Amino acid sequence: MFYNDKKVSIAVVRRLPRYYRYLGELLKNDVTRISSKELSERMGVTASQIRQDLNCFGGFGQQGYGYNVEYLYKEIGNILGLYNGYTTIIIGAGNLGRALANHSSFEKRGFRLIGIFDINRDLVGEEIRGIKIRHMDELEDFFKENRVDIGILSIPKEGVAEVSQRLVNLGIKGLWNFSYADLNLEGDVEIENVHLSDSLMTLSYKITQHKRW
Repeated sequence: MFYNDKKVSIAVVRRLPRYYRYLGELLKNDVTRISSKELSERMGVTASQIRQDLNCFGGFGQQGYGYNVEYLYKEIGNILGLYNGYTTIIIGAGNLGRALANHSSFEKRGFRLIGIFDINRDLVGEEIRGIKIRHMDELEDFFKENRVDIGILSIPKEGVAEVSQRLVNLGIKGLWNFSYADLNLEGDVEIENVHLSDSLMTLSYKITQHKRW
């Protein structure tokens, strides 16, 4: 990833959404400006880390003033592409797919769900939050009629490679993959693999270590 001709590490990029969330909470509480020290105390990271991260994108702070919360919030949202109006579809209308479809915060973050697909014909025609479930056979026609930027994959890992390559061939820009299989595809596409069990195992490790203290 590049910004202002500088390469930004993925570690920095992964911290940006957290900054965005905290700044959003500050705005809700009518906080107009904040120093890196104050922000570090709220977030549990060092002020130096915050300054280094934000300096990757130009800094945004003023010595003796700190950060304008609203301005920084909007700038980070812009860096993250939250104002680009990205459209999404969900592949897989099982329990996870339905939970994701009902997650209203996607729209609050600028992502618009426009389609849900499944291979189970018994589900076709059902609606989730006003969006009709379509059969996978309709995928190509749907892409001809709609701009689709992101595919959300909530299907078993056995079929995810074939489905994902099909989406890439149709011109998808990004895949948010919940299938528990790391994807390696041909084509120009960004992939974010999500392993929920990894997070749970990390928590298990923390609890186990805590018992030993």
